[in-house]
Amino acid sequence: MIGVRSVEKRLEREDVKEKNAGAAAFLDLDGTLMCLPSLEKRFFSMLRYRKLIGVRNYVLWIAEAVRLAPRGASQVMYANKLYLRGVPRDQTDSSRVPPFYPEAIERVVWHAERGHLIVIVSGTLEQLAYGSARVLEAELRARGLASAIRVCATRLGEKSDRWTGRIVGEAMFGEAKARAIRRIAAAEDLDLGRCFAYGDSASDRSMLEAVGKPAAVNPSNDLARIAERKDWAVLWWGKERTFRRRAQGTDGSDDEFEVPRAKAGFRA
Repeated sequence: MIGVRSVEKRLEREDVKEKNAGAAAFLDLDGTLMCLPSLEKRFFSMLRYRKLIGVRNYVLWIAEAVRLAPRGASQVMYANKLYLRGVPRDQTDSSRVPPFYPEAIERVVWHAERGHLIVIVSGTLEQLAYGSARVLEAELRARGLASAIRVCATRLGEKSDRWTGRIVGEAMFGEAKARAIRRIAAAEDLDLGRCFAYGDSASDRSMLEAVGKPAAVNPSNDLARIAERKDWAVLWWGKERTFRRRAQGTDGSDDEFEVPRAKAGFRA
Protein backbone atom coordinates (compact mmCIF):
# COMPACT_ATOMS: atom_id res chain seq x y z
CA MET A 1 0.00 0.00 0.00
CA ILE A 2 2.87 2.34 0.78
CA GLY A 3 4.28 1.62 -2.65
CA VAL A 4 0.98 2.53 -4.31
CA ARG A 5 0.84 5.83 -2.42
CA SER A 6 4.40 6.60 -3.41
CA VAL A 7 3.59 5.97 -7.08
CA GLU A 8 0.43 8.09 -6.83
CA LYS A 9 2.40 10.96 -5.28
CA ARG A 10 5.02 10.77 -8.02
CA LEU A 11 2.37 10.74 -10.75
CA GLU A 12 0.64 13.71 -9.11
CA ARG A 13 3.92 15.63 -9.11
CA GLU A 14 4.53 14.78 -12.77
CA ASP A 15 1.00 15.98 -13.58
CA VAL A 16 1.70 19.31 -11.86
CA LYS A 17 4.96 19.67 -13.79
CA GLU A 18 3.12 19.00 -17.06
CA LYS A 19 0.58 21.74 -16.26
CA ASN A 20 3.35 24.19 -15.37
CA ALA A 21 5.55 23.69 -18.42
CA GLY A 22 6.50 27.07 -19.84
CA ALA A 23 6.86 28.80 -16.45
CA ALA A 24 10.06 29.95 -14.75
CA ALA A 25 11.33 31.64 -11.60
CA PHE A 26 13.96 34.39 -12.00
CA LEU A 27 15.71 35.23 -8.73
CA ASP A 28 18.09 37.98 -7.75
CA LEU A 29 20.81 36.78 -5.39
CA ASP A 30 22.21 39.43 -3.02
CA GLY A 31 19.60 40.66 -0.56
CA THR A 32 16.96 38.39 -2.09
CA LEU A 33 18.07 34.78 -1.68
CA MET A 34 20.66 35.67 0.94
CA CYS A 35 21.40 38.54 3.30
CA LEU A 36 23.72 41.45 2.59
CA PRO A 37 26.58 42.34 2.30
CA SER A 38 26.76 41.12 -1.26
CA LEU A 39 28.76 38.12 -2.41
CA GLU A 40 31.13 40.39 -4.30
CA LYS A 41 31.80 42.57 -1.26
CA ARG A 42 32.54 39.45 0.77
CA PHE A 43 34.78 38.21 -2.05
CA PHE A 44 36.63 41.54 -2.19
CA SER A 45 37.26 41.41 1.56
CA MET A 46 38.68 37.90 1.22
CA LEU A 47 40.98 38.93 -1.66
CA ARG A 48 42.19 41.97 0.27
CA TYR A 49 42.89 39.81 3.33
CA ARG A 50 44.95 37.47 1.13
CA LYS A 51 46.79 40.49 -0.35
CA LEU A 52 45.76 39.55 -3.88
CA ILE A 53 44.73 43.06 -4.87
CA GLY A 54 47.69 45.32 -5.54
CA VAL A 55 47.92 49.12 -5.46
CA ARG A 56 47.83 49.23 -9.26
CA ASN A 57 44.40 47.57 -9.23
CA TYR A 58 43.00 50.37 -7.07
CA VAL A 59 44.47 52.97 -9.42
CA LEU A 60 42.95 51.21 -12.43
CA TRP A 61 39.57 51.01 -10.68
CA ILE A 62 39.59 54.73 -9.82
CA ALA A 63 40.50 55.70 -13.38
CA GLU A 64 37.67 53.55 -14.75
CA ALA A 65 35.25 54.98 -12.17
CA VAL A 66 36.06 58.50 -13.37
CA ARG A 67 35.44 57.40 -16.98
CA LEU A 68 32.10 55.79 -16.13
CA ALA A 69 30.88 58.49 -13.73
CA PRO A 70 28.97 60.49 -16.40
CA ARG A 71 26.85 57.37 -17.05
CA GLY A 72 25.68 57.22 -13.45
CA ALA A 73 26.55 55.62 -10.13
CA SER A 74 25.11 52.25 -11.17
CA GLN A 75 27.68 51.98 -13.98
CA VAL A 76 30.48 52.68 -11.52
CA MET A 77 29.11 50.12 -9.08
CA TYR A 78 28.25 47.27 -11.44
CA ALA A 79 30.35 47.74 -14.59
CA ASN A 80 33.78 48.49 -13.08
CA LYS A 81 35.68 45.32 -12.18
CA LEU A 82 39.25 46.45 -12.83
CA TYR A 83 40.14 45.85 -9.18
CA LEU A 84 40.16 42.16 -10.21
CA ARG A 85 42.73 42.51 -12.98
CA GLY A 86 45.33 39.75 -12.70
CA VAL A 87 43.54 37.95 -9.84
CA PRO A 88 43.55 34.13 -10.28
CA ARG A 89 40.07 32.93 -11.20
CA ASP A 90 40.37 29.88 -8.90
CA GLN A 91 39.94 32.03 -5.78
CA THR A 92 36.16 31.50 -5.79
CA ASP A 93 34.97 28.76 -3.45
CA SER A 94 31.38 27.50 -3.11
CA SER A 95 32.09 26.48 0.49
CA ARG A 96 32.22 30.19 1.31
CA VAL A 97 28.68 30.85 0.11
CA PRO A 98 26.73 32.45 3.01
CA PRO A 99 23.49 30.78 4.13
CA PHE A 100 20.34 31.29 2.11
CA TYR A 101 17.21 32.58 3.80
CA PRO A 102 15.19 29.50 4.86
CA GLU A 103 12.12 30.98 3.17
CA ALA A 104 14.13 31.45 -0.03
CA ILE A 105 15.08 27.78 -0.07
CA GLU A 106 11.47 26.74 0.49
CA ARG A 107 10.37 29.01 -2.33
CA VAL A 108 12.93 27.50 -4.70
CA VAL A 109 11.73 24.03 -3.61
CA TRP A 110 8.15 25.13 -4.39
CA HIS A 111 9.18 26.08 -7.92
CA ALA A 112 11.22 22.91 -8.44
CA GLU A 113 8.28 20.74 -7.37
CA ARG A 114 6.20 22.35 -10.11
CA GLY A 115 8.79 21.83 -12.81
CA HIS A 116 9.55 25.53 -13.25
CA LEU A 117 12.81 26.56 -14.84
CA ILE A 118 14.87 28.23 -12.08
CA VAL A 119 17.32 30.99 -13.01
CA ILE A 120 19.55 33.15 -10.82
CA VAL A 121 19.80 36.61 -12.42
CA SER A 122 22.43 38.61 -10.56
CA GLY A 123 24.87 41.45 -10.99
CA THR A 124 27.49 39.51 -9.04
CA LEU A 125 30.42 37.78 -10.73
CA GLU A 126 29.42 34.74 -12.76
CA GLN A 127 31.72 32.40 -10.82
CA LEU A 128 30.22 33.51 -7.50
CA ALA A 129 26.69 33.04 -8.83
CA TYR A 130 27.53 29.55 -10.10
CA GLY A 131 28.87 28.61 -6.68
CA SER A 132 25.59 29.72 -5.11
CA ALA A 133 23.60 27.80 -7.71
CA ARG A 134 25.49 24.60 -6.91
CA VAL A 135 24.73 25.02 -3.20
CA LEU A 136 21.04 25.54 -3.98
CA GLU A 137 21.03 22.44 -6.19
CA ALA A 138 22.43 20.47 -3.26
CA GLU A 139 19.59 21.76 -1.09
CA LEU A 140 17.11 20.55 -3.69
CA ARG A 141 18.77 17.13 -3.97
CA ALA A 142 18.49 16.75 -0.20
CA ARG A 143 14.72 17.05 -0.72
CA GLY A 144 14.64 14.54 -3.56
CA LEU A 145 14.51 17.14 -6.34
CA ALA A 146 17.00 16.97 -9.19
CA SER A 147 16.64 20.46 -10.68
CA ALA A 148 19.44 22.28 -12.47
CA ILE A 149 19.64 25.99 -11.66
CA ARG A 150 20.71 28.28 -14.48
CA VAL A 151 22.76 31.44 -14.02
CA CYS A 152 22.79 34.86 -15.69
CA ALA A 153 25.45 37.01 -14.05
CA THR A 154 28.31 39.38 -14.83
CA ARG A 155 31.02 37.55 -16.77
CA LEU A 156 34.66 38.61 -16.68
CA GLY A 157 37.26 38.10 -19.37
CA GLU A 158 40.11 35.70 -18.63
CA LYS A 159 43.71 35.33 -19.73
CA SER A 160 46.07 32.58 -18.54
CA ASP A 161 43.56 31.62 -15.79
CA ARG A 162 43.50 35.18 -14.46
CA TRP A 163 40.79 37.78 -14.76
CA THR A 164 41.38 40.72 -17.06
CA GLY A 165 39.00 42.94 -15.09
CA ARG A 166 37.00 43.60 -18.28
CA ILE A 167 33.38 42.51 -18.59
CA VAL A 168 32.35 40.15 -21.38
CA GLY A 169 28.97 41.19 -22.74
CA GLU A 170 27.15 43.52 -20.35
CA ALA A 171 27.03 43.91 -16.59
CA MET A 172 23.92 42.13 -15.30
CA PHE A 173 21.92 44.95 -13.70
CA GLY A 174 18.92 47.12 -14.50
CA GLU A 175 17.57 46.66 -18.03
CA ALA A 176 20.21 44.00 -18.72
CA LYS A 177 18.35 41.66 -16.37
CA ALA A 178 15.10 42.13 -18.27
CA ARG A 179 16.88 41.55 -21.59
CA ALA A 180 18.40 38.33 -20.24
CA ILE A 181 14.98 37.15 -19.08
CA ARG A 182 13.43 37.84 -22.46
CA ARG A 183 16.25 35.98 -24.24
CA ILE A 184 15.74 32.94 -22.00
CA ALA A 185 11.97 33.11 -22.47
CA ALA A 186 12.38 33.10 -26.26
CA ALA A 187 14.89 30.25 -26.21
CA GLU A 188 12.87 28.10 -23.79
CA ASP A 189 9.41 29.00 -25.14
CA LEU A 190 8.32 30.45 -21.79
CA ASP A 191 5.12 32.36 -21.17
CA LEU A 192 6.41 35.42 -19.30
CA GLY A 193 2.90 36.14 -18.05
CA ARG A 194 3.09 32.91 -16.04
CA CYS A 195 6.67 33.45 -14.83
CA PHE A 196 7.87 34.67 -11.43
CA ALA A 197 10.62 37.12 -10.50
CA TYR A 198 12.08 38.07 -7.12
CA GLY A 199 14.22 41.12 -6.34
CA ASP A 200 15.07 43.41 -3.42
CA SER A 201 16.07 46.79 -4.86
CA ALA A 202 14.88 49.41 -7.34
CA SER A 203 17.59 48.23 -9.75
CA ASP A 204 15.56 45.00 -10.04
CA ARG A 205 12.49 46.88 -11.27
CA SER A 206 13.01 46.00 -14.95
CA MET A 207 13.38 42.32 -14.10
CA LEU A 208 10.21 42.37 -12.02
CA GLU A 209 8.27 44.20 -14.72
CA ALA A 210 9.30 41.60 -17.30
CA VAL A 211 7.12 38.86 -15.76
CA GLY A 212 3.51 38.39 -14.78
CA LYS A 213 4.17 37.36 -11.18
CA PRO A 214 6.72 39.73 -9.59
CA ALA A 215 7.55 39.81 -5.88
CA ALA A 216 9.60 42.34 -3.92
CA VAL A 217 11.70 40.57 -1.29
CA ASN A 218 12.88 42.55 1.75
CA PRO A 219 12.46 45.61 -0.50
CA SER A 220 14.43 48.82 -0.28
CA ASN A 221 12.34 51.93 0.35
CA ASP A 222 12.29 52.76 -3.37
CA LEU A 223 11.22 49.26 -4.38
CA ALA A 224 8.62 49.14 -1.60
CA ARG A 225 7.00 52.27 -3.05
CA ILE A 226 7.06 50.77 -6.54
CA ALA A 227 5.58 47.49 -5.27
CA GLU A 228 2.81 49.38 -3.47
CA ARG A 229 1.96 51.39 -6.58
CA LYS A 230 1.94 48.32 -8.83
CA ASP A 231 0.27 46.03 -6.25
CA TRP A 232 3.09 43.50 -6.34
CA ALA A 233 3.46 40.80 -3.72
CA VAL A 234 5.89 41.76 -0.94
CA LEU A 235 7.83 39.06 0.91
CA TRP A 236 9.87 39.43 4.08
CA TRP A 237 12.39 36.60 4.27
CA GLY A 238 14.47 36.19 7.39
CA LYS A 239 12.14 38.57 9.26
CA GLU A 240 9.99 37.71 12.29
CA ARG A 241 6.89 39.91 11.91
CA THR A 242 5.05 38.47 8.90
CA PHE A 243 1.70 37.04 7.99
CA ARG A 244 0.43 35.50 4.78
CA ARG A 245 -1.63 36.56 1.77
CA ARG A 246 -3.18 34.16 -0.69
CA ALA A 247 -2.18 34.44 -4.34
CA GLN A 248 -2.98 32.14 -7.21
CA GLY A 249 -0.22 29.76 -8.31
CA THR A 250 0.47 28.81 -11.90
CA ASP A 251 -1.29 25.47 -11.50
CA GLY A 252 -4.54 27.22 -10.56
CA SER A 253 -4.15 26.41 -6.87
CA ASP A 254 -3.77 28.99 -4.11
CA ASP A 255 -0.22 29.97 -3.24
CA GLU A 256 0.84 31.64 0.00
CA PHE A 257 3.05 34.70 -0.05
CA GLU A 258 4.56 36.24 3.06
CA VAL A 259 3.84 39.96 3.25
CA PRO A 260 4.62 42.64 5.83
CA ARG A 261 2.11 43.69 8.45
CA ALA A 262 0.17 46.69 7.17
CA LYS A 263 2.07 49.96 7.44
CA ALA A 264 1.17 53.45 6.26
CA GLY A 265 0.11 53.24 2.64
CA PHE A 266 0.66 49.48 2.27
CA ARG A 267 -2.02 46.99 1.35
CA ALA A 268 -1.76 43.69 3.23
